[in-house]
Amino acid sequence: MFGPDKCGEDYKLHFIFRHKHPKTGVFEEKHAKPPDVDLKRFFTDRKTHLYTLVMNPDDTFEVLIDQIVVNKGSLLEDVVPPINPPKEIEDPSDKKPDDWDERAKIPDASAVKPEDWDESEPAQIEDSSAVKPDGWLDNEPKFIPDPHAEKPLDWNEDMDGEWEAPHISNPACRIGCGEWSPPMIDNPKYKGVWRPPMIDNPNYQGVWSPRKIPNPDYFEDNHPFLLTSFRALGLELWSMTSDIYFDNFIICSEKEVADRWAADGWGVKILIENANERPWLWFIYLLTAALPIALISSFCWPRKVKKKYEDVAFKKLDICKPQTKGALEQEVKEEKAALEKPVDLEEEKKQSDGEIVEKEEEGEPEEKSEEEIEIIEGQEEGNKSNKSGSEDEMKEADESTGSGDGPIKSVRKRRLPGL
Repeated sequence: MFGPDKCGEDYKLHFIFRHKHPKTGVFEEKHAKPPDVDLKRFFTDRKTHLYTLVMNPDDTFEVLIDQIVVNKGSLLEDVVPPINPPKEIEDPSDKKPDDWDERAKIPDASAVKPEDWDESEPAQIEDSSAVKPDGWLDNEPKFIPDPHAEKPLDWNEDMDGEWEAPHISNPACRIGCGEWSPPMIDNPKYKGVWRPPMIDNPNYQGVWSPRKIPNPDYFEDNHPFLLTSFRALGLELWSMTSDIYFDNFIICSEKEVADRWAADGWGVKILIENANERPWLWFIYLLTAALPIALISSFCWPRKVKKKYEDVAFKKLDICKPQTKGALEQEVKEEKAALEKPVDLEEEKKQSDGEIVEKEEEGEPEEKSEEEIEIIEGQEEGNKSNKSGSEDEMKEADESTGSGDGPIKSVRKRRLPGL
């Protein structure tokens, strides 16, 4: 038998099993030791509770309430009466000798009562110093009939007798009524009946017990876990408390199965009960359930970041390309020919001014981002360095061509591509 039990103010949690005697075949009930916790709150909080009994193959047991261990022990040591009987028992045929003296103390036979010992004095006497209080009514009764009481309409004097009003305390007896007598106090002269003092018994032999003999029904069962089989489950109920329900019984061979079953049933039920008692717990439950979903979603389906700039914005300009030796020689020849060709400065200036005017008429340039501006500034710095290098080369060319006495010719300056 396993389960809670309440009788008045006595709260228990039983674990009782029947063990079969291997020699006699008689079944005997074994009671587990009571839990060391206060069980009252489990009976009075009017909540759903889960009671669990675990019996292990190593002959140990555990008792749980709401998945918390409240009692545990050994089937061999923590049950009453024990599984294995004692090897020796008291001899039922043995009897105590007639001269056996079990008295540890005896009256002193040589003691004499003192001459001034007065056994006639009472234990209490009246207080001679007490005085009757003022306002004490000696002739007033302590109780009087209730003046406001009325005889019931269905009162039948032939069957019920003469009706009398119920009695109440006399309001006039606030201080006291009736015959006054002084209160009683302890008598300082009281000594009581004289008895001789007790002394050690010189003939004391101790408490007698019958001798021990081998137990004819002795056996040793080292594995009480192997109980007899059972085929049914019953409920023993007798209660004066309403609204008590029992449901969802499970018997299995693995605790993990019972734990999963409890989490799917009782675990959900207790969460709902706690949330109904404390509504703010619903927010905690929803937040706990939504947080893993949000983390999984953000990990599996990350948000696509839109490119801020097109690929063309990051196009590198003036990338140096590898050239062969023949291409380089051809390019040098073209540059020398261009440097030697005379150019009209006035016409060149007009053409450059016309290109600038056409560019201004095309409209305002598009707004450029910070990265585009940085790229353009870098290109301009490169152009300046290239331009300075080209100007140095052209100066050297001018010096070489203008070193003679002939007239100085205007030379067209061109930027070398790729520099």
